[in-house]
Amino acid sequence: MDSLDKIYYDELTWQGINEAVLAKKVVLLPIGSTEQHGYHLPLDVDNFLARSACIAAAKRLPRETLIMPTIPYGYNEHALDFPGTIHVTYEHFIEYCLDVCKSVAHAGFERIIIIDGHGSNEHLCEFIARRATLETSSMVASTIWTNLAIEAFESVRESGHGGAAHACELETSAYLYLDPAKVQMDKAEDHYGGAAGKQGSKFLHVDLGRGWGPMKLIRWTSSATPNGVSGAPTLATAEKGRAIVEGAGANLAEFILEFKELEKGERVDHRAVKPALPQLPILD
Repeated sequence: MDSLDKIYYDELTWQGINEAVLAKKVVLLPIGSTEQHGYHLPLDVDNFLARSACIAAAKRLPRETLIMPTIPYGYNEHALDFPGTIHVTYEHFIEYCLDVCKSVAHAGFERIIIIDGHGSNEHLCEFIARRATLETSSMVASTIWTNLAIEAFESVRESGHGGAAHACELETSAYLYLDPAKVQMDKAEDHYGGAAGKQGSKFLHVDLGRGWGPMKLIRWTSSATPNGVSGAPTLATAEKGRAIVEGAGANLAEFILEFKELEKGERVDHRAVKPALPQLPILD
């Protein structure tokens, strides 16, 4: 197989990496979490689904795309009351993921996309991408993979608002499509609300398809849901999952092509006088 047809970063030799750099491949970095997902789903949901969205896109564009190994741990303090959940403090998480992005940029790749799988990582990943763009010669974008599946999910969903937040109709459907043997649907239980929402609230609600309410409050997960679920997994089907995963893959592939051609532009310093102090290596 031609090395340019390979989609996995870590399956290449260093010479293959050079070939991928010269081909201006876009690098996808899936970042997830190892955490509870109710009685019915395994701990790897966020990792597995973020990577699966990357694979769905890369299969459409193998000569344009490389997928990094998944970073499997994230910011997850609020869920530590549930056994198996792994938490990484935000300082360590940011610096570790930023180092990975900088290493990819140092190898010569000019376009990197962080594909997040865990809601509490989302704003941290945005910050990582911003810093990597400002501190390297590359451009780094970020998203949570479900943002790319909203249209597809809304076309098949049955749950009401709040039915798709965590271990829910959306995530369970995607997992059923990709690996049904690991889903224990006989144990699935619905629960609306969760750590970030309250059923019926005008202000506190969250839904992967329909967004957040005007206020945000993150509580201990164990104080807000008895089973770790926020949503309606009992409505999940593999058919819905197919639409969700393939919709996300199609949208990600479309963005890869756009991002690859996006001009970074040249900085223009409009200050009349550069200050002598402090010296800021990122700016001056």
